[in-house]
Amino acid sequence: MKYWILLVVTLMVAISSCVTKTEKVKGMAFKADLEFLQQHTDVVVLSDEKNAAQVAVCPGLQGRVMTSTAAGLNGLSFGWINRELLASKENNLHINAFGGEDRIWLGPEGGQFSIFFKKGDPFDLDHWFTPPPVNEGAFDVVDKAKDRIVFRKTMSLKNYSDTEFDLVVDREIRLLSLGEIGHDLGVSLDPKIKAVGYQSENKLKNTGQNEWRKETGLLSIWILGMFVPSPSTTIVVPYVAVSETELGPIVNDAYFGKIPADRLVIKDQAVFFSGDGKYRSKIGVSPKRAKSPIGSYDAENKVLTLAQYSLHEGVFDYVNSMWEIQDQPYAGDVANSYNDGPAKPGAKPLGPFYELESSSPAAALKPNESLTHLHRTIHLQGPEESLDKIAQTTLGVSLAEIKNAFSMAK
Repeated sequence: MKYWILLVVTLMVAISSCVTKTEKVKGMAFKADLEFLQQHTDVVVLSDEKNAAQVAVCPGLQGRVMTSTAAGLNGLSFGWINRELLASKENNLHINAFGGEDRIWLGPEGGQFSIFFKKGDPFDLDHWFTPPPVNEGAFDVVDKAKDRIVFRKTMSLKNYSDTEFDLVVDREIRLLSLGEIGHDLGVSLDPKIKAVGYQSENKLKNTGQNEWRKETGLLSIWILGMFVPSPSTTIVVPYVAVSETELGPIVNDAYFGKIPADRLVIKDQAVFFSGDGKYRSKIGVSPKRAKSPIGSYDAENKVLTLAQYSLHEGVFDYVNSMWEIQDQPYAGDVANSYNDGPAKPGAKPLGPFYELESSSPAAALKPNESLTHLHRTIHLQGPEESLDKIAQTTLGVSLAEIKNAFSMAK
């Protein structure tokens, strides 16, 4: 009898322990994501001397940074990975939404100079196709070391207006040291904070014989990061707080229809946008309004994510990606954020995930000229009192403001 009582007690303790451990797991471990990636594609891991900060890069998936961690193999994996699509080995001509924290696309997406729609096609999902060079196949590795990898891809594209482009993209992914992270953010990192940061330096070169002109369409470098959504995740987009009469609308929220007030809140210094992955929506800020970085905060995991990017003072020509024939094809946005969800009731979402994005200016390049765009991704995980100081310095808002943004709006 005592044996059975002891056995039951032991089982109850074991079950209780498992439940506790399950409750503490709030996301995928980097080790699990890395092992999955290694089963389905080639992976290059960039790491620091202690192997705490690690970044998984996949040459075969268009040179994407797929995920990263600030705490070694058992640390939280920050990137969203589409396991179902990767395992299927299918090639989706519309979009291979493999996931990844930093992937390169080229713009514009919509309009008369779009490279995602063929001439004469309507601007809808059925006719929307990601350009093959950034949607499928590998990028060539031209150099690599413990903390960096360099890619190259030669491309030919045609836009909605039948303008042809010959180009080459050079792309370097480099892991940042803790000292560089602190310097780039203008903060002193508390030793209690775990951090990983990396940057992609992306260069677009006109290798054709013709000059790229505004009248026939220009290209831009477009960097997108896909992250794991949750009800506790809020996206923060700071902006230049000047009147709309002088600088125009604070935020463009018309990409996929007007966003409900409980999902998009505009405050005095920043825009707050839901990153729950449950409602398909997108926002953007113009070059007159943009600030760097933009970011997000996952209150459950206490992770502050920041995306820094190149801002060119006095440059206002950015390609317009609205899905329509445009009156102002160079009145596009510099920074964007996308929250995934069903495109229509009952439909399956692409992810779900949320994105932090940045774009270069429109590239009016003569033959052999080039344009470079820098995008940094930094994850900081630790005590909220330490993260709060960084949020206020970089985003201009406190963690309390971020966490309460939507409750205050109701």
